[in-house]
Amino acid sequence: MDFFIDGKWTPATTSRTIPVVNPATGETIDSVPAGNAVDADRAIASAALAFKQWRKVPMARRAKLQHAAAQRLRERVEEFARLLTLELGRPLAGAKIEIERAADLLDYFAEEGLRLRGEIPMINEENERVLVVKEPVGVVVAIAPFNYPITLLTFKLGAALMTGCTVVAKPASDTPLTTLLLAKLFHQVGYPPGVFNAITGSGGELGRALVEHPTPRKIGFTGSSPAGKRIAAMAAATNKRLTLEMGGQSPAIVCRDANLDVAIPALVRHAFANSGQFCYRVNRIYADREIYPMFIERFARAAAALKVGNGLDLGCDMGPIVSEEIFRTSVEHVADALSKGAQAAAGGARLLGGDYDRGYFFPPTVLVDTQQSMKIMREETFGPVVGVMPFASLPEAIEMANDSPFGLAGYVFSTDLSVALSTAESLEAGSVWVNNIHRSYNMVPFGGYKESGLGREKSRYGLEAYLELKTIYLSTAQ
Repeated sequence: MDFFIDGKWTPATTSRTIPVVNPATGETIDSVPAGNAVDADRAIASAALAFKQWRKVPMARRAKLQHAAAQRLRERVEEFARLLTLELGRPLAGAKIEIERAADLLDYFAEEGLRLRGEIPMINEENERVLVVKEPVGVVVAIAPFNYPITLLTFKLGAALMTGCTVVAKPASDTPLTTLLLAKLFHQVGYPPGVFNAITGSGGELGRALVEHPTPRKIGFTGSSPAGKRIAAMAAATNKRLTLEMGGQSPAIVCRDANLDVAIPALVRHAFANSGQFCYRVNRIYADREIYPMFIERFARAAAALKVGNGLDLGCDMGPIVSEEIFRTSVEHVADALSKGAQAAAGGARLLGGDYDRGYFFPPTVLVDTQQSMKIMREETFGPVVGVMPFASLPEAIEMANDSPFGLAGYVFSTDLSVALSTAESLEAGSVWVNNIHRSYNMVPFGGYKESGLGREKSRYGLEAYLELKTIYLSTAQ
C-alpha cells in the first residue's frame, strides 16, 4: 500500500518498506513505505497548498462533508473493523466499536464547529470597534499511536478539518493500514485533494522530518511521554502549537464501603480491555485493608475468567499484544514484582501451546501484595497486568495515587458520595471516574496533568486548540 497524498495513492521516493504483521498469527498481511524527509516535504506541500482554499470553505460545507465521512465510515464498519483486527489483534467486536465511535466523534466535531463564535467587546468608544476572530492555525501534523489508531486520529482530524486546517497524518508502523484507507474514504466523499494526507514511516526518521519542517503550525500527538517530550523539544525551534496526550499510570482507590458488585466488573473491564494497551487504563489498585482479601479474590477470579485468543474468534475477550516490544514490558513488570515479594493471583506468564505460540499472548494478570516501589506501580505497563496493594487510611491512598509523574486518569469507589467527591478532587489527574467507569464522552475534555500531556482533546476545548485568536481594531470614522 502506498502513501495517500494530494487525493491519490502516491509511491514513496525510497524502496524501503515496513511489514504489517498480524500479531495473532505472526503473518505479514501487507507492507507500507518507510517514508523519509523528501516524502514528508511532498505531503506537507500538498497540505499547504490545499490550506489556501480549504480555510475559505464555509463552515456549513465543512460540516456537511464531515457528516458524510462519518456516515460512509459507518457503512463500511465491517471492512474497517476486520482490517483493524488483523493489524492490531483486538477482538472484532471491540474493533467495530472503535470505528463507530470514531464516526460519532466526526459528527460531534461537525456540529460543534457550527457553534464556534467570535466576539465584539463593548468598548463603547465612538467610531471604534474591536473584533476578536478565530482562524485556523494552518497545516497540522497528526501523529497517532497503534492502540486506537482511528479513534485517536479522529481526536485530531475531526477538530482540524472543521476549523479549516489541513492534515498530514502519520500512523504507527504497527497499524498503518486503516489510516491509509480512511484518507481515501475522505477523498471519496468529496474532500479536496491535499486536505487529508496520510504518510507512513518510522517515528525517528519520518516523525522528526514532519515535526521539524517549518511549514506545519501545529502538532497533535498521542503516544508515550518520552516521545512527546522529544516532539515538544523539536517543535520549540519553530514555536509550533502543541496538543500532547501522553502516557498514564492510572490509580484506582477502592474504599471499604465500595459496592464491589459494580467496582469489580468495571475495574476488570477497564484494566484488560484491548489487552491493557491504552493510556488511561487502570494500572494499579489501592484497596482498603479491611476489604483487601475479599477484593483480590473476587477481582482475580473475574480476570482469570476472560478468554484470550485470536481477535477474529467469536467470544474472545482479549487478543494478543501488538508486538514483541510492547510484550516485553509486561514480562519485565511481572518479573520485577515477583522478585520483590508480590504474588500472581491470576496469570503471570506468557500463554503457550497451539495457536498461542504464533503470537504475543499474555493472560490477564493480577499481582497482589505489591509495593509502591515496584515497576508495576510506577511505570506505564501498556499490557494486561495490574498491581494491587492495601491501604490503611484514605489520606495514605491519595498520597500513593498521586506519587507519580503521570496524571492522566484516576478512579474512586465509595458509596459515601462526600468522601468519593473529595477524593476525586484530591487526585492529580485530568479525568476522574467515581463509582463506575464509563467511556470518555465526546462533549467533555480529555487530557492529563503533569507528564501525561499538554492541552485537551475532544469537546469544544479540543476544537478550539486548532484555532488562533486574532484581534482586529476597526475605526469607522471617515
